[in-house]
Amino acid sequence: MVMRTALIAAALAGTALPAIAQPQATASAAAQSADARLRALYEAYADWDQKRSGYFQDAKGENQAADYLPKVDPASQLAGARYQQQLLDQLNAIPANTLSPDERVNAGVLREILRAAITDAKFRDWEMPANSDSNFWTYLDEHDPLDDAAAYRRYIARMRDVPRYFNDQMANMRVGLKRGFTPPQATLAGRDGSIASFIKPAEQNAFYEAFRKMPSTISAADQEKLRAEGVAAINQAVVPAYINLLAFYRNTYVPGARKTTAARDLPQGGAYYRAQVRKYTTVELSPEQIHEIGIKEVARIDAEMQKTMRDSGFKGSFPEFLQFLRTDPQFIARKPDDLLGVSAYAAKRVDGKLKDYFELLPRRRFTIIPVPEALAPFYTSGRGGLESCQMNTYDLPSRPLYNIPVLTLHECSPGHSFQAALAKEGKALPRFRQNIYFSGYGEGWGLYCEYLGIEMGIYRTPYERFGQQSYEMWRAVRLVIDTGMHRYGWSRQKAIDYLASHTALSHHEVETEVDRYISWPGQALSYKLGQMTILRLRAGAEKELGTRFDIKKFHTMLLGLGSVPLPILEDEVQRFIAQSKAAPVSGSSGLTIVPEQQRPL
Repeated sequence: MVMRTALIAAALAGTALPAIAQPQATASAAAQSADARLRALYEAYADWDQKRSGYFQDAKGENQAADYLPKVDPASQLAGARYQQQLLDQLNAIPANTLSPDERVNAGVLREILRAAITDAKFRDWEMPANSDSNFWTYLDEHDPLDDAAAYRRYIARMRDVPRYFNDQMANMRVGLKRGFTPPQATLAGRDGSIASFIKPAEQNAFYEAFRKMPSTISAADQEKLRAEGVAAINQAVVPAYINLLAFYRNTYVPGARKTTAARDLPQGGAYYRAQVRKYTTVELSPEQIHEIGIKEVARIDAEMQKTMRDSGFKGSFPEFLQFLRTDPQFIARKPDDLLGVSAYAAKRVDGKLKDYFELLPRRRFTIIPVPEALAPFYTSGRGGLESCQMNTYDLPSRPLYNIPVLTLHECSPGHSFQAALAKEGKALPRFRQNIYFSGYGEGWGLYCEYLGIEMGIYRTPYERFGQQSYEMWRAVRLVIDTGMHRYGWSRQKAIDYLASHTALSHHEVETEVDRYISWPGQALSYKLGQMTILRLRAGAEKELGTRFDIKKFHTMLLGLGSVPLPILEDEVQRFIAQSKAAPVSGSSGLTIVPEQQRPL
């Protein structure tokens, strides 16, 4: 594998690169300001990335899906890596100390994006485009009516492009199979259901949903014509492509996938795992250091959970308490709407507290809906997004109601949906930053919001408080399990037993989560490390500023940054502290802040 990596590095260095747009030729490079040079780089990157991803910017400046799906063949992947390396070289040639503060942040974000992408290319990460949690075939269908006839024509063209796109992905997967670069076989069982769900005649197919109710601005005749073209595209291109993919997945990919579970067993496995850890956490911590941090956090949270168990009045042992929480009928929703109702009520209770913690509230509203049926059986408990907050209602006995308030805080408000809306409505970020997501920042914020639920008074019973602690323990356990499996070679069963014995997660959730960690090395580490960073930085700001500390302004600064690597967040909090010290003293926020020693750091 050393020779193979050397060949790839040589390919990255030795091929002609796409042209990068430069500032006006009338001004010499020496005379250009550092900010202008940087803006030229990231605007060029935004243009390239938008086209590569299958999007374009309309006259209103909004991103719109193009009439094709991304090119994922090896030649396109390597060409992209070469372009990104050229950009990185030019970025590194701009002295950071010559940039304005905001542009320093942009430079750091761009550097991290490019560094991670170039590293992925060196491992040919595109040869493993699906795992137990994420894949390339699930979100290609449009559910909502499109804006106009042109948008429908582009959608039909994308459907016609599905066979080419799938064939390229499968070709990459075949190469991955040959060199043992696949998810573990144990994590792939049942995932074929998400492919099979799209093998239906057009009128019954999810790809047809956007055609059911079309905008009145499209004439009846054009609607009829577009529907007929959509039906033909689904029946002639989409369904055959999914049939072909399903056969490949069932008959070739799953049987040929590797039987091991650790990332260290992949080609160049140790280096690959360290690179994934760095990509998802954005910090320079080794797997060994993270493992030790996790063990300490597990011990700390375990003591808190034991206390909450006693506060609830339960008289048995901790394992008996976990069994009680997993099986008692009072915690089990009878129908999906019961679970969704608990989530909706928790979100409304949060609404009543937001003004005490945030200066800016988003105008955009989110809805709360079930996770799609095709994903739900093996999907995690929920997912937040700009338009909707999804709750998993599959197998209701495995979704205890005392966990729903904390899940709502993380996924909906003030977690991911709230955060996404503020980002959409806030100050305009450069185009290249408008659709990026650093997991340490984003998931760290979600987990920090779970903690905010304590200060807000959202958890009303010992059981709901235990749910919050169990969720925090879940993320702390990830630090131990992820590194335990991928660095130290833990078995799948050992990871399952460790997670089940430390949290009140149902057995279904435990197995689903462990399979996710096995097939997605490093990603699960970002949540707890991100939360710990935010809490530590907040505690430091409180200590430095004393009575000048304003929780609402702290949150404005944090969310106003947009998604950034954690080291940049550290720098920006120090800038916030300095600016707050220099600012005139204003009135108190009126909040009682929980002392530092009572918060998990």
